[in-house]
Amino acid sequence: MTPPVDIEAMRRRLEECPRLERRSLGRWLTRVGRLARKGRPVDRSFDRIAREIDRAVATRRARVAARSSMRLEYPESLPVSAHREELLEVIRTHQVVVVCGETGSGKTTQLPKICLEAGRGIDGLIGHTQPRRVAAQSVAERLAEETGTELGGGIGWQVRFQKTQCAATCVKVMTDGILLAETPDDPALDRYDTLIIDEAHERSLNIDFLLGYLRRLLAKRPDLTLVITSATIDAERFSAHFGDCPVVEVSGRSHPVAVAYEPPEALELPNEESTSGVVIEAAIRRLEDWDGLQDVLVFLPGEREIR
Repeated sequence: MTPPVDIEAMRRRLEECPRLERRSLGRWLTRVGRLARKGRPVDRSFDRIAREIDRAVATRRARVAARSSMRLEYPESLPVSAHREELLEVIRTHQVVVVCGETGSGKTTQLPKICLEAGRGIDGLIGHTQPRRVAAQSVAERLAEETGTELGGGIGWQVRFQKTQCAATCVKVMTDGILLAETPDDPALDRYDTLIIDEAHERSLNIDFLLGYLRRLLAKRPDLTLVITSATIDAERFSAHFGDCPVVEVSGRSHPVAVAYEPPEALELPNEESTSGVVIEAAIRRLEDWDGLQDVLVFLPGEREIR
């Protein structure tokens, strides 16, 4: 029995689908077409495939519409904005790029917008990983604000037990653990066309595992773009790990930063009682010495002292 004449038309429509659906629906269509040639009744299967193709095409069109409505502007106060053209060119012409710059240079918030401007986020999501859940949500909120997009629309986020995104989502901000957890069900990470591994210098177990996994995956996914950010000189090591990929140096901070350490001997820590009060008092004394500064970030030994 000759397969239905609309199979080829359905295959052509697959090109209008995002990559993930294009691959899964293509395999499904091949299996059903094989059964049709053997004379099996497959009309219902073809109807289901057609509906799924319609849904996938609508998803891609929703992303295109969301992307066209986004406001892609780059604050001049952020050092990374001065490297926009260079980053656009490197992302368009290389599969892997390492972006190295100090904390406060604007890498986290501006790189997803540069990837969108480079044409990414349509055939697959731009996955943007953060080491911590609070950071994932706050980065997504900031991106939605800067692009003039409703959170959960063009810009979405996901952490453990929480997810805010829709069919129109182009950028998905998540913890690195979420991306790692997706690999068993999506080993080729087909739902993404771009991955930004942020804060790679933290070298957590999740990040190291992802970088090893991605190095092996890239050969099988030539369409996948990988952007790695680092705030330290580890950038050259990351570059070597990915075949000496280009490194873009983003120097400077949006505001001057002064760093001061309180030596342990200056704290006069007690031997028996809790040290929390002593540590906090030392931090307060340091803040009094810096009277007049607008913003201060204090690193404390643990959650108890922080609370």
